[in-house]
Amino acid sequence: MQGWFGWLPPNVVSLFVLAVLGAAVAGVTGLILRRGLARVPGRRRSGSFIRTSAVSLRFPAQLAVASVAMIVTIPALEMSPRLAGPIAHLLAVCIVLSLGLSLGRSARLAASLYIEQIDAAGDNHEENILGRKHLTQVRLLQRIAGALIAVLTIGAALMTFEPVRQYGLSLLASAGAASIVVGFAARSVLTNLIAGAQIAVTQPIRMGDMIAFNGDWTWVEEINSTFVVLRAWDKRRRIIPLSYFLDNPFENWTYNSAELIGAVYLYLDFLAPVERIRKKLEGIVEACPDWNGKDFSVQVGDANDRTIMIRITAGARTAVRSWDLRCAIREQIIVWIRDNCPEAFPQARFSAHASTQDYPHCVQLTDGPQGAPVHP
Repeated sequence: MQGWFGWLPPNVVSLFVLAVLGAAVAGVTGLILRRGLARVPGRRRSGSFIRTSAVSLRFPAQLAVASVAMIVTIPALEMSPRLAGPIAHLLAVCIVLSLGLSLGRSARLAASLYIEQIDAAGDNHEENILGRKHLTQVRLLQRIAGALIAVLTIGAALMTFEPVRQYGLSLLASAGAASIVVGFAARSVLTNLIAGAQIAVTQPIRMGDMIAFNGDWTWVEEINSTFVVLRAWDKRRRIIPLSYFLDNPFENWTYNSAELIGAVYLYLDFLAPVERIRKKLEGIVEACPDWNGKDFSVQVGDANDRTIMIRITAGARTAVRSWDLRCAIREQIIVWIRDNCPEAFPQARFSAHASTQDYPHCVQLTDGPQGAPVHP
């Protein structure tokens, strides 16, 4: 090929030959991955993994193989050393970046395949505590691994440059005030990164957990390397640093189990037929599909000078179903009391025992004798 373009300067011919060779090698590599590995037959896990890997790693593989081929070809070209050195250096940086990109995509691919298996194994995402635990660990570790791979890749690429290498070595040798300043500047970032690793191991929160945060129901929608996204019941999102969940107490309603026991309070009159109300509540709860079939009680929990308080507790499989169950109990029992024993609703009572002799300025309210009790 150099003989074909003898009328051009040698450096131009060498660059052209190098570019053609790199493009040809990249094309052949992509063809092998696309036509060969990406079409491996079979629906088993191994076949699916090979096909997905071939599609995901095709670009970094093309870049790495083409860069290696061009580096090997440079000595055979009529290229001046002043030009060959920078080109070889650039190709070496491309190899380092392609390896880092391959590692990052491999980590993401492995995490995605594992998450797909968790989703396929779990029948109910809200009740699958073990699946959500693994999901949280995998996503956090994948993000941490991606950040570490990116830092190491960029560092390795920069260390190939002689001035940067000298600066890095001198900085490490004289790591005094500069390292302290950098440590203080990156303190919040490092704190959240370490908190992410702790959360991945200790699991105080998981993906999909229901958390009571500032008086609202929230679900853990996303856990990143430095912050958590909480979705409220009205679709609002709260962005909370990871370190918050290690430094502050909070309520996790789905930590060990998604089941919750909800309570409904009725304030009724002293004339309320408690036994009839209890039997009716048993029928209401048993007929509700949200009840877990285990936890149920009706008790007179309190009384004051005007009303009694009846507490109804019932269990549900999830927090959302517990809310629906409590609403159903409250609605149906109020309608039943209104239709069957309205005297059970709170009533205001008062009586007067007085006479015109005691209070001569008052008007007699009845036709009876003075001093007779007057009832409204």
